[in-house]
Amino acid sequence: MKKRATIEAIEFALLFAKLPMRTLHRTQPPETATRQRILDAARRLFARQGYEGTTTRHLAKAAGVAEGTLFRHFANKKAILVEVATQGWVELLTDLLTELSEMGSYKAVAQVMRRRMLHLRENSDLLRVCFLEAQFHPELHDRIQTEAIEKMTDVAEAFVQTAMDRGTYRPMNPRLVAKVFLGMFTISGFSYESTVEGNDSPLAMKEMAEGLADIFLNGVLTPEARERSS
Repeated sequence: MKKRATIEAIEFALLFAKLPMRTLHRTQPPETATRQRILDAARRLFARQGYEGTTTRHLAKAAGVAEGTLFRHFANKKAILVEVATQGWVELLTDLLTELSEMGSYKAVAQVMRRRMLHLRENSDLLRVCFLEAQFHPELHDRIQTEAIEKMTDVAEAFVQTAMDRGTYRPMNPRLVAKVFLGMFTISGFSYESTVEGNDSPLAMKEMAEGLADIFLNGVLTPEARERSS
């Protein structure tokens, strides 16, 4: 019964992650490119200049549209901010689901960590906007929390629970393990440039991913120390 619930949780989250993008393309095909251009420009400017430091005139110029066009797609600048964060987290959730489903085993956590880092430049603006602006905009914080982070945690928890059911992970609180896992890959991606001290080579990313995965799977205590502490 628990195994079936795990499968259903992953299938539901996958459906959730893909529906918004499909709906967007189906309901607004003529305007989709323009709307996306506005969101892409907003993501870049909000990350570099901050929400308050970016005017709708700046957004329109960066997106290559008239300022009035912004308001045909969005009610106001705040609506653009919320959409940038929501769409970005849906993409991250979809990526996470894909990566978890493609893992060769429950021990292959380094694959997920490494792919997160490979997408650093694409995701760094989103993470910066979310982390910096959510503290000033309660509605943005609530939207991210309920529509992204909680669902992402549900997916990771289902993955961890399945690993525990199969005897790969030791029994413990699966939601806590899921939060630790998500926290590691999110913070590692956000702080990657400073962590590797400018060395962004594939080898450096591989080494960092494998190091994080080793900490996640094995902890920091030696087998001898674990035996002494028990």
